[in-house]
Amino acid sequence: MPKNLLIVESPAKAKTIEKFLGKDFTVKSSYGHVRDLEKKEGAVDVENDFEPKYVVSPEKKKVVKELKDWVKKVDEVWLATDEDREGEAISWHLCHVLGLDENSTKRIVFREITKSAIQNAIQQPRTVDIDLVNAQQARRILDRLVGYELSGVLWRKIKGKLSAGRVQSVALKLVVEREREIMNFKATPFYRIVAIFDVKNEQGKTVALKAEAPQRFDTEKDASTFLKNCVGATFKIDDIEVRPLKRRPAAPFTTSTLQQEASRKLGFSVSRTMSVAQRLYESGHITYMRTDSTNLSSQAVGAIAQEIEKQYGKQYVQTRNYKNKVANAQEAHEAIRPSYIDRHMVTSDRDEQRLYELIWKRTIASQMSDAQLEKTVVKIGISSMPNEHLNAEGEVLKFDGFLKVYLESKDDDDEEEAKGMLPPLKKGQALPLHNMTATERFTRPPARYTEASLVKRLEELGIGRPSTYAPIISKIMEEGKGYVVKETRDGVERKYTVLTLQEGKIDKKEESEITGAVSNRLISTDLGITVSDFLDEHFDEVMDYKFTAEIEKQFDEISNGKRQWTSILKEFYKPFHEKVEETLENAERPTRERILGKDPETGRTVLTRMTRNGSVIQIGAPEELGEDEKPRYANLRPGQSIETIEFEEAMKLFQLPRELESYKGEELSIGVGRYGPYVKFGDKFVSIPKGEDPLSLSRERAIELIDQKLKEDAPVGTYK
Repeated sequence: MPKNLLIVESPAKAKTIEKFLGKDFTVKSSYGHVRDLEKKEGAVDVENDFEPKYVVSPEKKKVVKELKDWVKKVDEVWLATDEDREGEAISWHLCHVLGLDENSTKRIVFREITKSAIQNAIQQPRTVDIDLVNAQQARRILDRLVGYELSGVLWRKIKGKLSAGRVQSVALKLVVEREREIMNFKATPFYRIVAIFDVKNEQGKTVALKAEAPQRFDTEKDASTFLKNCVGATFKIDDIEVRPLKRRPAAPFTTSTLQQEASRKLGFSVSRTMSVAQRLYESGHITYMRTDSTNLSSQAVGAIAQEIEKQYGKQYVQTRNYKNKVANAQEAHEAIRPSYIDRHMVTSDRDEQRLYELIWKRTIASQMSDAQLEKTVVKIGISSMPNEHLNAEGEVLKFDGFLKVYLESKDDDDEEEAKGMLPPLKKGQALPLHNMTATERFTRPPARYTEASLVKRLEELGIGRPSTYAPIISKIMEEGKGYVVKETRDGVERKYTVLTLQEGKIDKKEESEITGAVSNRLISTDLGITVSDFLDEHFDEVMDYKFTAEIEKQFDEISNGKRQWTSILKEFYKPFHEKVEETLENAERPTRERILGKDPETGRTVLTRMTRNGSVIQIGAPEELGEDEKPRYANLRPGQSIETIEFEEAMKLFQLPRELESYKGEELSIGVGRYGPYVKFGDKFVSIPKGEDPLSLSRERAIELIDQKLKEDAPVGTYK
């Protein structure tokens, strides 16, 4: 019989650790938290110094019983939950539930699940850190109070089953503000001038040299004047500047940067990244994945340097320490890195292996040499305009350094055009012009957030911590709430002008491009905007970014033992609760009413409205209707918003549903619902493919879609 019981929070972690401990230990899992605040109201006794009422979760009663049985069988109990505040709280709750003394029960911590780390931790046990526990309690209790009371306000003032929270509502506000910036953005046209010259390369072959005017031109007239002045002009190289450039590798991963890169490079959502990283950690392949530190242990740096030299050569080694950007990097003391840097393949699970490779490459690259480049800037003079010039730029990679392994991605809206190598050029060289174009371009609105870029913004503002990013994002995107959706949207066609100077003549032509297309971006819905605006109006302090970041700092102070945990609750709760009472008493229900015009048939007002069932277009204001008469309503189509919809678009919505002649004895109609336009055939709904207009869809095409659907749904065979 083992003498020691070691408790962790996950069965996968238990399985890995048990391999490193001898027969004197048995390792069991608590399967996460064993108790939490009561679900019902009154879980926090506000009048009694915010005393929490914790209960063992019904689904954990069996686990608790098994652990209690094991406690009786062994001489000593060890607690080995994760090293962050959440892990510390799990250990503290286990002490209370299992009847262990929190002041003497051995608590061990480690940042990686390796034999040496576990055995080292066993040699250096401590007890439960009550300051970390209190920081977690303060967050949990404050979030419960704010969440319960704000949600109650939303149920009364907007619609039932809505939720709000101290951090999730601030994250929602960020998405709403970005959506508003995009809605209000007016694209400004400008012209960019590019010249192509014919030059000879080293093999004597004619190649193109691309050069640009350094300035933008505000109008077509200005761009045209520049081109006209270049008719008959000669071009020669006035100056060639060559300068060395260095590129430095990015720091090893923190939780936030891992989420961003896994999103860009692997297309992972934030929750998927964390789920996969958790499995890698619990299997002993990577260090702890909830961290805001970029530090690497000296032992790890030494092993990484050895691996770089072995794989790529000594000239690629350049060890460094990275400074933490986060003031109180408290979640753990090391960046996310492989536990064993010499292991390249660790699992057959595709997601796990891909994320592991990303972590391996980023870790290795962080200790590799700078990339050495040479940048060349060629200044090209124009004979007819001595004060103007064109620039040609090129880059040559002299030594690849860390680029041999890894290059950090950017969000696609920030991508720069790669500069290639220039052909041989010399000062005073005449350049024959092939053509010169002035292309109309447009200023761009700020990009909508991806899950990962929203995490980046939260981190910049000091809102949330590594353990909370994924739950925040998941909460605002919950399907039942519908505050934020992740959408891919087709763009719209936009015309632009191109002026071309070639062989002494200037031609003008109109071309088109698709603009505004987005892929997997976060977009706030009408309901999300309504909730955010309402909370911002009535609870401006809760919705203030600086205030939310300040609360995070106060949690940090509690975790460092510099502040009493109930003091933060006392300071916050009384004024907040008073505001809740006042809002319930006096606030009006937000309607988001906007008058669009008059219905040509009835002369009645056409307006937007936020109802308990969602956003609608309404014909008929209350004062225009008879006693028992109801207004006419139309639901908006996907991608439409009551904030931006115009009269013509709104009136088209009343043309649906559209009844068609019956088919096979069943009613046939075309309508639009939550998931887009559809053909209804009896009680069957068939989606209309993207790009087809439900207002002009013919009966023949509707029947074609129905037959196709019936064929797909038909059974493969029948059993006799």
